Amino acid sequence: MELAHSLLLNEDALAQITEAKRPVFIFEWLRFLDKVFIAANKVDVKEKQKKLVEQLTGLISSAPGPPTRKLLAKNLATLYSIGDTFTVFQTLDKCNDIIKSKDDTPAYLPTKLAAVACVGAFYEKMGRMLGSSFPETINNLLKALKSAESQGRGEILLSLQKVLSGLGGAAASCHRDIYKNARSILTDRSMAVRCAVAKCLLELQNEAMFMWTTELENVATLCFKALEGSNYGVRVAVSKLLGTVMATALMPKQAAVMRQNVKRATLEEVLELMATGFLRGGSGFLKSGGEMLKGGASVSREVRVGVTQAYVVFVTTLGGQWLERNFATFLSHVLELVAHPRATQTHVEAVYSRRCVSFALRATLGGLLGEKAQIAATKELCQAISKQMRAVEAVVNDTSGENKAGAADVSASQHVMVCALKELGSLVQSLSATASPLIQEPSIGLLETVTSVLLHPSMAARLAAAWCLRCVAVALPYQLTPLLDRCAECINNLKSSPEAVSGYSFAMAALLGGVHQCPLGIPHSKGKMVVSIAEDLLRTAAQNSRLSLQRTQAGWLLLGALMTLGSSLVRYHLPKMLLLWRNVFPRSQKELEAEKARGDSFTWQVTLEGRAGALCAMRSFVAHCPELLTEDVIRRLMTPIECAMTMMSHVPAVIKVHGAHLKASAAMVRLRLYDILALLPPKTYEGRNLQPNSASGSGALEHDPSSIYLRVPVGESIPGPLPLGVSVIDASVALFGVVFPHVSFKHRLQMLDHFAECIRQAKGVRQQAVQLNIFTAVLSALKGLAENKSTLGPEEVRKSALALVMGALDNPNPILRCAAGEALGRMAQVVGEASFIARMAQHSFDKLKSARDVVSRTGHSLALGCLHRYVGGIGSGQHLKTSVSILLALAQDGSSHEVQTWALHSLALIVDSSGPMYRGYVEPTLSLVLTLLLTVPPSHTEVHQCLGRCLGALITTVGPELQGNSATISTIRSSCLVGCAIMQDHSDSLVQAAAISCLQQLHMFAPRHVNLSSLVPCLCVHLCSSHLLLRRAAVACLRQLVQREAAEVCEYAMSLARKAGDTKDSSTISMSTPSPPLFCRFMPHLYLNITETGLEGVLFGMLDRETDRKLCSDIHDTLGHMLSSLAVEKLAHWLKLCKDVLAASTEVGGALGFDIGKEEEDSEKKDEMDDDIMFTGLGEDDKSKPSVAPRWVTRVFAADCLCRIIHLCENADKVHFDLAAARAAKAKNPKGDLLVLHLSDLIRMAFMAATDNSNQLRMAGLQALEDIIKKFAAVPEPEFPGHVILEQYQANVGAALRPAFSPDTPSDITAKACQVCSTWIGSGVVSDLNDLRRVHNLLVSSLDKVQTGKGTSIQLYSESATTMEKLAVLKAWAEVFVVAMKIKKEAEARPARPPKNSEEDEDEDVGEEAGILPPDSLITLVQPELPVLSRLWLAALRDYALLTLPPEFASQLPPDGGAFYTPETIDTARLHYRNSWAPILHAVALWLNSTGFGANEAPEDTTPGPVKGPPGSTKSQEELVKDRMHLLLGISIEFLCFPRPEEPIEHVMSCLQALCTLLESPCARTHIAQDQLLAVELLNVLHRLLLTRDPPSVQLQVTAVVQETIHAALHHLQFQRSQSSGEEGGEKESVSALGEGGDTGELLPGKSLVFAAMELLVFILVRHLPQLNTRVSDSPSHIPYRPQSLSEDSTHLVAATVSVLAELPGLCSPAGSMTILPTVLFLITGVLRETALKTHDNSVPPPVSAALQGIKAIITSPLARVEKTQVRWTSLVRSSLASVLDYSQPDESRPSVDEVSMLTAITLFLLSASAEVLGVTTLQKGCIDRYRNSLNSSDPWVQARCYQMLLSVFQHPSRGLSTPYIHALAPLVVEKLKAVERSRPSSPPELQAVQEGVKVLENLVAMGEEQNRVQLLALLVPTLVSYLLDENAFSSAFPASKGLHEFALQDLMRIGPLYPAAFKAVIGAAPDLKTRLETAIRANQASSKAKAAARLAQPTVQAPPTIKLKTSFF
Repeated sequence: MELAHSLLLNEDALAQITEAKRPVFIFEWLRFLDKVFIAANKVDVKEKQKKLVEQLTGLISSAPGPPTRKLLAKNLATLYSIGDTFTVFQTLDKCNDIIKSKDDTPAYLPTKLAAVACVGAFYEKMGRMLGSSFPETINNLLKALKSAESQGRGEILLSLQKVLSGLGGAAASCHRDIYKNARSILTDRSMAVRCAVAKCLLELQNEAMFMWTTELENVATLCFKALEGSNYGVRVAVSKLLGTVMATALMPKQAAVMRQNVKRATLEEVLELMATGFLRGGSGFLKSGGEMLKGGASVSREVRVGVTQAYVVFVTTLGGQWLERNFATFLSHVLELVAHPRATQTHVEAVYSRRCVSFALRATLGGLLGEKAQIAATKELCQAISKQMRAVEAVVNDTSGENKAGAADVSASQHVMVCALKELGSLVQSLSATASPLIQEPSIGLLETVTSVLLHPSMAARLAAAWCLRCVAVALPYQLTPLLDRCAECINNLKSSPEAVSGYSFAMAALLGGVHQCPLGIPHSKGKMVVSIAEDLLRTAAQNSRLSLQRTQAGWLLLGALMTLGSSLVRYHLPKMLLLWRNVFPRSQKELEAEKARGDSFTWQVTLEGRAGALCAMRSFVAHCPELLTEDVIRRLMTPIECAMTMMSHVPAVIKVHGAHLKASAAMVRLRLYDILALLPPKTYEGRNLQPNSASGSGALEHDPSSIYLRVPVGESIPGPLPLGVSVIDASVALFGVVFPHVSFKHRLQMLDHFAECIRQAKGVRQQAVQLNIFTAVLSALKGLAENKSTLGPEEVRKSALALVMGALDNPNPILRCAAGEALGRMAQVVGEASFIARMAQHSFDKLKSARDVVSRTGHSLALGCLHRYVGGIGSGQHLKTSVSILLALAQDGSSHEVQTWALHSLALIVDSSGPMYRGYVEPTLSLVLTLLLTVPPSHTEVHQCLGRCLGALITTVGPELQGNSATISTIRSSCLVGCAIMQDHSDSLVQAAAISCLQQLHMFAPRHVNLSSLVPCLCVHLCSSHLLLRRAAVACLRQLVQREAAEVCEYAMSLARKAGDTKDSSTISMSTPSPPLFCRFMPHLYLNITETGLEGVLFGMLDRETDRKLCSDIHDTLGHMLSSLAVEKLAHWLKLCKDVLAASTEVGGALGFDIGKEEEDSEKKDEMDDDIMFTGLGEDDKSKPSVAPRWVTRVFAADCLCRIIHLCENADKVHFDLAAARAAKAKNPKGDLLVLHLSDLIRMAFMAATDNSNQLRMAGLQALEDIIKKFAAVPEPEFPGHVILEQYQANVGAALRPAFSPDTPSDITAKACQVCSTWIGSGVVSDLNDLRRVHNLLVSSLDKVQTGKGTSIQLYSESATTMEKLAVLKAWAEVFVVAMKIKKEAEARPARPPKNSEEDEDEDVGEEAGILPPDSLITLVQPELPVLSRLWLAALRDYALLTLPPEFASQLPPDGGAFYTPETIDTARLHYRNSWAPILHAVALWLNSTGFGANEAPEDTTPGPVKGPPGSTKSQEELVKDRMHLLLGISIEFLCFPRPEEPIEHVMSCLQALCTLLESPCARTHIAQDQLLAVELLNVLHRLLLTRDPPSVQLQVTAVVQETIHAALHHLQFQRSQSSGEEGGEKESVSALGEGGDTGELLPGKSLVFAAMELLVFILVRHLPQLNTRVSDSPSHIPYRPQSLSEDSTHLVAATVSVLAELPGLCSPAGSMTILPTVLFLITGVLRETALKTHDNSVPPPVSAALQGIKAIITSPLARVEKTQVRWTSLVRSSLASVLDYSQPDESRPSVDEVSMLTAITLFLLSASAEVLGVTTLQKGCIDRYRNSLNSSDPWVQARCYQMLLSVFQHPSRGLSTPYIHALAPLVVEKLKAVERSRPSSPPELQAVQEGVKVLENLVAMGEEQNRVQLLALLVPTLVSYLLDENAFSSAFPASKGLHEFALQDLMRIGPLYPAAFKAVIGAAPDLKTRLETAIRANQASSKAKAAARLAQPTVQAPPTIKLKTSFF
């Protein structure tokens, strides 16, 4: 393939490859040329032009295939347009000669077609440059057209279309000829030719005025004729032509009108013309009147559908604004169509016409009109309906019977009603809450109008009105309850009117069916109301025979609808329902027999209808309440069902007696019976024989009224049940499939034989129908067997089944052949034996080898495909080779395209099912696919579609291998790419869609090899296709592409826009492709949009037009992926997109850019200006209407996108939320974009959404607002220190929240708004109380609503909605209270500020303090509500506690519900409680803690109704405390035991904080300490929580709770000890034995609090410091561990854990503490070892200080004095010290040990424990060594700290302890200090070390006895004197050195007076000392006079050490 990529065709390479591969090589070269020409240098091309023209024209006569000739023509034309045009006329003549040639052989045909294609391409590309030659060319083509065969005709017509498009108005002289010739071919027998003619005429009408003036009627008639017997492609093309011509006739192009004085058609004429087609078809207008009177044959469906499509094209072409202006006319016209008797001759035809009209209305109103215009349209619809209704009422009330025509009017009006109401419903439902003005405006009277139709005499109209009401209720849920009430009232008032009973029951049923779409539901009482109405109707049915039928039907319909409300409601009415069902049917065989004997035809009809109704309600019950289907209930249902089965066997006899009109009712019973049996488990009944029968038709509501309350199938907008006959068959088929697997083999055989017999007896058309039904049933049965994994049965059953199937494989009906093939495959799957499969395969092989007829070849080739498909690759592997070779041969059979299609389809099935086993056949299959793609004419679209399927399957088979680089793989890959390219260029949308999905798969497996630069623009063009399939494929492909390469995709889409802008002649963009209907309309718009907002803008625009669910969800996904990869970089762009959508202005993108583009185009075309271009500006302006404003669904999506953008920015970079940093970054890089700079836009968008009409949008807006507040609350405002940036948006937030609290707002919105309120108040943004009050008042008002209890104003939604709202309010208050208490606590913890003195002072202060609220501010807002709130909170918690009980305690729940829920809505209420309990729990804990468990509240019985306790029980304070404790602890422990994974971490935190707060209060402490098992359980649960939840915040909070629990226990223990010591008066032993462990010291797991705490604490320690676990370090695989510093969170956690650990021994008796002390000391010293690491600033890490505190606490505890444990105690303390000494030994594995911390620990031991314990020589020696090492340390900081500690050891009161240390270390100290003279300190730390050392020496002097003082001073004084400097040295010394001099001098001057005698003695002994001292003193006095002032400021007291330990341990 690489060789094909050259500018000239590589003829050598071509000659070397095989004949078969040449076409592919040539095609690949042409593809290469096509790409190169665009970018090529003109000079290069001109150089080689001559040779290129030769090569290309040579190819014309080499018989190229269709894709090749298309590309060839395109390349030749392009070559001439960029190169020289000298030889173009020669080439043109050459082509004309070929076309004229008389050679008609099939071999010469491709050459002729290639020449035709070239001619078309030349004219299209060069147009008027070929000016003079066109008449000859056109005549030539027209002559050829007369004699050509169908392929030639199609090609010539397409060529003519191109000629016309290239020449424009210049070809006027030939227009008539072309029209005449084309006219006759529009009804050609080949569909492809019809399409081509339509396209050619469409091009012609652009210029040929006569087509839409004088010839208008003829064109219309022609089109109608062309639609007779047409296929989809023809209907699309012809309707496009018809619609466009009609639109042009109405609004001609300005230019043409200016040129000649044209008479314009009026709207009435145009519509009248189209109506003839709809009503009379292609029969024309000139038939004799006689046929009209006879009624004539009905119009074929094809024509009707085609004309309907033409209406849509007509309106679409004229545009949305035209439709807005002329909607009334259009509507009345379209509705007249269905009112016309010719459109409704039979029922089936009437239904079909209605479908057509509904489609026309939906397609135009739904897509073209914006929301405002749609509201206007609904008004028109209402008027049309009420006008019809008035006419009907006139006829109905006209008792005299004069109005004979009236009856016909009424029957016609029903169809009008159905269409109008359907569309009205669809409009209201799509408008959703935006439609509320329609309901509220009395002048429109929408509800009155619709309900009036419920009394229409026709059932179809009544059902349509009911459906419309359901749509209204779903769109506006607040109408649901009032509408139900209204219907109920009407049924009760109008009981005597059959229409009213029927109509209003339909409406109620429809409304009940819509409840599941309204999340807020309806009040529970409405269910009771429906049951009572239904019962009443059924009871009174027998009273009045005129009403019996309607009442019976209505009663059961209502009960069926009631079932859709689900188990929670039906549960209450089930016993009654079972009774009603039992009573409808006779109880016994005897009653059945008796029943048969009596009764007339009317009573039988009522009975049958009643039973059908009862079965229907049963079916609804089984389908909607699966939870209630217990075995008992099924058993009780089976009684009436079995009775119904028996009855069905008697019905034929009854029908014989009483007349055939009972047939319909009997069929209804049968349908219902089959339906319910198919839903019940088949074990419960026996299989029965099902009678096949047939009918056909289309869906309509009146076929089955029950569908009005069922769920609508996905993808349909309105239910359309099929006619009764068809439904019965469908139901029987489905049931047969369910039953068959459970029937005995004998019965199976009987049934299959019976089927064969039926087929034999039936004749003609009936035989086909019977056979089809039987096949569907057999297929259904086989599928059932396969799903149940059971077998078909013994040999005779198989034989019978095979005989059935094999007979049909040769049936002429293709549907039957398909069914037979499927059945064969399913049978092979079910039998599953290799021999059986081999037999089947062999049979088909033999048939295919011998048969020559199309029927059997197609049937058996499909059989092979199905065999492989159902048996799978492994089961059918051995037949693969034969199957593939046969199918490949069949696929090449050019004589029959049908055979090719079936063979290729089967091949695709085989490739799909064989998987990797097919790998060996990929190359031959692929080359066949390519060959066929290059040769099969494009008109055989089915073949191309199957080729696409094969190609897709092959790509999947090769799979990821496609990335490889081997020769075979790259050949396969390029073949796939060529195949895709051919299919992309095909005219059929399905083939193009297949190409896209193949490319999508290729991109998945080999992304580098798919060229996005050509694929993306192609996809963008398809986004505006009129074919849904293509749009779906394009979006699905984009969705995959943007997951990996979003940026590239957007870039290529923009490049498409740029190309469009650069193209000189815009017509080439929009007209060159044979454009599908909406193409032209959207093209200019698409480009306009792409330029500004890129692909994403187009996708947003599509969301407003598309209704297909799958497509919309793919667009959402695509935008989502683009958003997540691009939004952060292109922030402004995406925010503007969302903003434009949310602002929903009428023009998206504005018309400005568009006009500029126009002017440029015009200026470039001036050189060839012509009078028809002069006015294009005017004409076009009307067409390029801005599309509709974004609809609410799109706006909701945009609001969601906004939240996602905020979230993405949060994950990307914190700068997005820091204004100062963002401004700095923006200054550095102006292109960069940060979210915080767009805050005002974010707020504005959220505000727009939150205050919209649409409820969904309000929810999304409030969510966005909450996100914004949460993320930006703490962002400071750099210009006003102490303020945050959100403060300036207070008004917006308040205004966005206010509407959500209005009384008519739905509960879910109010609930969300409460959440936002609490977030806003709690965020701390607002510092001014008055500003806060605005939002606070909203919460106060909703609190009043909660207090009023259940009896609020009329209830619109279900009780659970009220629950949701009330709980949301309480939750919001709880959150505010929690924040308020937090602020208060922080304020109390802050030191009080000094009172203000002067004015300036205040000003300065404002800066730093303004942000800080006065401590009581927020609390003052909450305080007044607390008494009420606390009561409601407790009530809510009580409810929640009850609702979390396991199901087995259901009997304990209060029968009438709780404070905020009713027993009926218990299931939904649980969810709401689950969302709000946690903050409430926290708030209650805070409240109880702050009020001492509510000690000062009013007695409980003042509570309002719902919250009261049991009457007369005023509990004592004690009991109250206990109850509340149990409530709070119960809820917490229950939750913490097993928090659901989906529970937010905030709930866990709230719960833990609540526990913490609770345990701070004395009452709670006493309670938990007294009940030790409770505390143990709490700790066990917390331990479990730690195992499952990771976040450090949770773990810290857990340790806090543990600490509080332990403290509570300690307090209690102290209290007990003090009490018992008071009683016993000093028997110390027994007192100290109190505590865990008693005398034995045994701690019982499960009962011991200490044990539980130890477990938990050890877990935390080992988790954060795994090295503590000896098992790890002792294991052989252990790698020696280097200590690492812990994270910030971990250090705090470990510190907290250690401090709790150290408190545990206090909880034990002496014996008990001896049990745990070894562990505790081991852990604490271990923590010390692991965390005592040097820090850069010499600070002490929290865990170290905690460990030191712990050591001190343990050693100084009273345990040391207990005699019993003395020995063990001593050895424990010694071991601990030994461990510390060991750890402090520096070695190479732990180089960074913090010596200071270790020394501190050693010193602590020495100071806290007695000398007896530590006076052991080894320990002493160790300690002395450590001190010595530190004194010799090179770090002055370590020296300084060491001196300080030595000092404390030396000063120890017990001389026994200190003496050894003084003896050992004092000499070293003296030595160190002496050495300073030689190396003076050079830095403050060194100076401080010397000062600390001198202090030690001074203290030693002080401690010495009087007689030794001289000797001691003789050590100190000389040292100090040696530190003094002389005057010269002083001035040049370092600051530290000077400091030393001053320090020594001060010290000497202080010591002298203390010990005068000794001092004199020392000084006197050494004269040089004396002189040095005197000099220094003199110098000092001189300078001190000079520095008197300075000295005042700094008194020269010796400065305290500059570095202090954070915590003092001594």
